This record gives sequence, structure tokens and C-alpha cells, in this order.
Amino acid sequence: MTDFLNYEQDGHIVTLTMNDPERRNPLTGNTAVPEFLAAIDRIHVDHSVRAVILTGAGSAFSSGGNVRDMGRYSELPAMELRREYRLGIQKLPLALFNLEVPVIAAVNGHAIGAGLDLACMCDIRVAAEEAKFAESFVKLGIIPGDGGAWLLPRIIGLSRATELTLTGQTIDARQAAEWNLVSRVVPREQLMPTARAIAEQIAANPPHAVRLAKRLLREALHSRLDTLLEMSAAFQVMSHQTADHHEAVAAFIEKRAPVFKG
Repeated sequence: MTDFLNYEQDGHIVTLTMNDPERRNPLTGNTAVPEFLAAIDRIHVDHSVRAVILTGAGSAFSSGGNVRDMGRYSELPAMELRREYRLGIQKLPLALFNLEVPVIAAVNGHAIGAGLDLACMCDIRVAAEEAKFAESFVKLGIIPGDGGAWLLPRIIGLSRATELTLTGQTIDARQAAEWNLVSRVVPREQLMPTARAIAEQIAANPPHAVRLAKRLLREALHSRLDTLLEMSAAFQVMSHQTADHHEAVAAFIEKRAPVFKG
């Protein structure tokens, strides 16, 4: 059996590719979640990784939940189904939120339901011109059970997130860019090179500073200013004492390219 998630590392950059194109890369009814969690754990402990690209094989980024698998949900006892959510798909947003290595979603095609939410779990989103986006849970008579109701409003604002969630409408890549859901829209053949270029720019910087900066941005989503400033002071002290900071200052003074070792 082919693994759902392909893990490839080239230098400091890991590319994760969802690899079930025939079923449009669903996130449930398969091994997607445990494979994602294993990959994230692997990245956590591998300090050579400085950036991650997430994409899908085939014509879709991810179709979200496997609709054919949903029939059994109504047959499960309520508490058992609740447990399945909590120990399954809901572990994914927490794991990606707590991953200090930046993740770039290269959205190659449709990102639907939990597929859209997966893209929102990433730090940066780049879309191919053919990409489509929908927070389509309501069309199936369900709600975003994977954190989408927390993620989406923080990215595009409450009004637009409410519109997408309550209508279930599909928007194209151009509208997604207008709504700040994605930062760039490029021709399909330029999608991975564009994501790779962004990842290389990130990976060229001191990895400790990148990880701590990402952590601050994540914490700022739900922290008070005074709390975030206190955390920033602690992180800044740590940063000033790193070899990479000393190297950056020395390289600036000596007018040469820095060499960061992490």
C-alpha cells in the first residue's frame, strides 16, 4: 500500500505531498492524520529542517473529509464519535499550530472543507490559478469540526469567514487572493518553484530566529499585548545569545555573506 503522505527532504527543506490523487487526497477514512502527526514529530526533532512545503498529488490539494466514510458516523455512539474527533482530525491543527518550523501550503487544486482548513493550518498559502476553495461543511449538514471556525476568521476576517461557512460557496484563486486567504496566485507550473523560492528565503535565515518569530506570531493570535511583549523579551534574550546572531552581526560589519548553522 502506498503511504498517504510522501516525505522528501532536500537540504533544509521538507516537502510533504498528499498522495491519494484518485480519491482527491481525503483526510479521513485513511491513515492521513497519523501520517501527518508522525511527519510533524519527525520535523520537530530534526533541526536540519528549516521550512516545509505541503502540497497534493493530482488535481486536488485535498477534498477534506471522506464523504463515503461518513455514513458510519451516525451509527456510532455520540461519545465514541466525539472521542474519534478528539483523537483523530483535531490533533492535526494542534500539531501544526505548535510546529515551530514554518509550513507553506502549495495549493495545487481544490481545497474543500477540511482541505481548506488544512491549508489554513499552514503559515503561508500559495495557490495555482486552478485552485478552488470552499468551507463546505454546511452542504453536508455538519460544521467545521477540525478548527476551521477558529482558523478562517483569523485569516480573512469574521464577515468573510461567516459568508464562506454559512453558504458553503466555492471561490476561485483570484477571489481567495483578494480576501487574503492566499498570498500569491501563480500558473500551475510555477506553483512548486514559487513555494520552493519562499522556503529557500526562509531557510537562508537563522533557524532559531525563524522558529521563535513563528511562535510569537502564533501566540499573538490569542495573547494580550503585554503578555506577548513579555514573551518577546524572553525570546529576544535567547536570540541575542545565539551563535547565528553573533555571525549575522559580524557578517554585517565585515560586509560579507553570513553562514548560519542553527
